Amino acid sequence: MVIHLSCYSPMLLLPLHPERGAPREREVWFCLSRVIPLSLLVIQCHDWGESDDGAVRVMEGEACWLLCPLFSHPTVYNYSSAQAAGLNLVWYHVAAGQDLEQPIDFHHPDQRLSKERERLWLQPTTTQDAGQYICMLRNRTSCAKIAMRLEVLPSGQDPNCEVKAAVPPTPVIAPIQDGRTLTCPDLEHIKLPNTSHSVTWYHGCNAFGNFNIDRVLKGDKLVIHVMLEHYQGLYHCVVTYETKGRAIKFTRVVNVTAVSSSGLPKQPNILNPAKEQLYPVKQGSEVNLTCRVSLPYLEGPRETWWTIDGKTVDQLADPRISFTSRVVLDYFGDWTVENVLRIQDFSSEDLTREYNCSGRNGRDVATRRAVLEEEVYLPSVELGCGLGVTLFLMLVLFVVYHIFWLELLLLYRSWFGTDERCTDDKEYDIYISYARNSEEEQFVLLTLRRVLENELGYTVCIFDRDSLPGGTITDETLTFVGRSRRVLVVLSPGYGLQGTQALLELKAGLDSMAWGGHLRVILVQYKPLRRSGWVRELRRARVALALVRWQGDKSSDLSSTFWKRLRVELPVRRIKD
Repeated sequence: MVIHLSCYSPMLLLPLHPERGAPREREVWFCLSRVIPLSLLVIQCHDWGESDDGAVRVMEGEACWLLCPLFSHPTVYNYSSAQAAGLNLVWYHVAAGQDLEQPIDFHHPDQRLSKERERLWLQPTTTQDAGQYICMLRNRTSCAKIAMRLEVLPSGQDPNCEVKAAVPPTPVIAPIQDGRTLTCPDLEHIKLPNTSHSVTWYHGCNAFGNFNIDRVLKGDKLVIHVMLEHYQGLYHCVVTYETKGRAIKFTRVVNVTAVSSSGLPKQPNILNPAKEQLYPVKQGSEVNLTCRVSLPYLEGPRETWWTIDGKTVDQLADPRISFTSRVVLDYFGDWTVENVLRIQDFSSEDLTREYNCSGRNGRDVATRRAVLEEEVYLPSVELGCGLGVTLFLMLVLFVVYHIFWLELLLLYRSWFGTDERCTDDKEYDIYISYARNSEEEQFVLLTLRRVLENELGYTVCIFDRDSLPGGTITDETLTFVGRSRRVLVVLSPGYGLQGTQALLELKAGLDSMAWGGHLRVILVQYKPLRRSGWVRELRRARVALALVRWQGDKSSDLSSTFWKRLRVELPVRRIKD
């Protein structure tokens, strides 16, 4: 028996004062006492909410069991202790899309749902079973409940795979060339030995028996005698058993991952910095020190870190210093880890510190020091700009020379050339040799002579003008040629005929040029002539001597290419103002 006090507010009852509307100084509560049986006492149930383990997933038509999350921590709730304390486990179901809690009927004719200790069995599962399940542990004095969610996935056929599962795979590590035995997960939860069962294994969605001597079935287990690379992947095991007159099954997945052989060296190895490696650094800039560590696979944690003067980056707590670590290569579980130490605004004090890179796995620890060297400043920007300007100027000079090479050559000769009048006793600068006919004679007298004597200031010798009457033609020709610095040969179709004076002048000029070296012969092509009509001396001269072509009216101007080319071959002489 307990005494229950029921208290009522005065607002629900008549006021104490008989006068209507009289003010009340205080509010008075009336409490009535009555005796209530203990069986009628309402107990507040502690609600733990929904389990943090996430939803349980199952394929439609397969067996499923739900473990009450209250017993996930045996130190808090233990099923045997709860039974001894008079606590009962009650299950409720809230269907998907509904809010009403319905107690689970374990006496339904289909006998699909059953309870075994702290587990709720669904054999098999249907789509109507999806939703929230609440397990409540209570007696007369205490109560606790927690919810969990069940998701039922449709069992549609996958054309690419004979089997599929809803539960996440169980990871299994298998070293290369070693053996490993695969056991179907949750097989121990079905009632043995009273329940007969069978296990079918799949690899790559295909069922198999004894493929080869490396993988064989032994009872419910799959034994891999020699692990190979192509043996890794997902293995499905389908457990089929019979209960209450019906065949039930559930599917589990084992994810086999191949790792490096256990017979290989497992000590960590520092790849970078290498021995005697120097890290160039520059003060005032950001410095990145890269460390690469090989960490072979071993069970347990693997890590890399930097130490500065024996302290880690976290212990230094310097905002300028940070690090990043990532796995750049994963080869059968053997990691190559890259750890980059980043130092901003690098100073001279940082240069004097000791930097060590370390790596560790379950076997050993490896450490190597990083040696820093201050980088010599190279004015790369200045050098690059200077080189670019130099190349640009060279290009400009090349273009200018290619276009104005004659002008530049004449300018150079006028400044630095030697006046031949000061080095010899020749009387004439130029001796003109030409075919004696009216057209060539007019070109020589009216054009060549006028420009060379009047415009350019050369002394010109023309045999027909400067020879005295009564002399011998041969002797006077040789004399005039010998007293001249250049022999200008005007080529035309009539030039070089056998026995002409023009041929004599050409031979005399070539002989003097060959023996003495103080005379030069210049060929001026006045009109085109066929090479078949050239005499032997003219062919020899054409190979060794410069040829300046007269192009009619285009060559009349003193600034034309003809006169520039001709002035290059003539003795040095300044142009008159």
